[in-house]
Order: sequence, then structure tokens, then C-alpha cells
Amino acid sequence: MVRKPGSMYREIEGQAYCRKEYMGGVPRPKIVQFNAGNLKDKFSIRINLIIKEACQIRDSSIEASRIAAVRYLESKIPNKFRLTVLKYPHHVLREHKMATGAGADRISDGMRAAFGKAVGTAIRANINERIMRVEVNPENLNDAKIALYKASSKISSPCKLEIIKLQ
Repeated sequence: MVRKPGSMYREIEGQAYCRKEYMGGVPRPKIVQFNAGNLKDKFSIRINLIIKEACQIRDSSIEASRIAAVRYLESKIPNKFRLTVLKYPHHVLREHKMATGAGADRISDGMRAAFGKAVGTAIRANINERIMRVEVNPENLNDAKIALYKASSKISSPCKLEIIKLQ
């Protein structure tokens, strides 16, 4: 099977590998916090970041997109937003260390069906699944759109925005 560069973990292949009680040495997800901003106030507009293609998204990618969005929102509208990461990275990614790196497929072909060690976690997202949400008031809508656009650039799948009026 020939893979595109950088797509080693993006495609969903096989069953989910998520029962951590049966495996040892699984690294913790890199997502530092799932809620940011003003958690007490009520907001009237919700903007969802939606995935257009079914894929796996690594926890480091979700954390990078969260940081990008929060930094932009904190600089433009401090304490007038609520950002929530909606998905938790349950799927454990495995890697056979011998088979990684440039040209490794030409160097050796040994241990074809090696199981591999746990190297990280990822989110398995389906088509039209929400992965991140920002809640704001109408006067801050454009800043929230820009923040989620910046967040979507850190995710490997194309994304779209869904705007919902709450009250």
C-alpha cells in the first residue's frame, strides 16, 4: 500500500484501539484544557467548527488549534467568549519504530504485521462532526469567525463553520 506523505495517522483504518485499561505506556493527551474564556456568562451566538471529511486528528493538532483560537480571542475580545473542545482523543496510535523515517520501506521489510508501541492519541471524527465551539455575543461574531478559521488551519481535514443563534 502506498501512502501519501504525512497521512500515516490521518486515515481511519481498522477498528478503534481505545481500551487503555488493557495496554501500558499510553501517553497522556496533549490537550491542556477543554474549556477556555468566560465560563459563567450566557452568550447569544454559538459557532461550531465542523469537519468535512472523516479522519483521525492527533491530540497535538487539536491543542495547536485551540491555542491559536484562544490567543486570537484573548487579544481581540478578552473575557467575552467561551471556547470548548468537544471531542476527547480516545484512539491510541501505534508505531513500529523500525518502519518509520524516510526510505524505511526500502531498507527493511522484516516483521510485516508488527503491532507497534503506543506513541500518541487521536480523535476519530466522522463527516459533519463538531470538534470545537465558540460562544460570543453578536458584536464579537467576526472575531470568533476569524479565530475558528485560524484554528481550522492547524487541522488536517477541511473544515466549515456553523453559526447558531441561541436565544
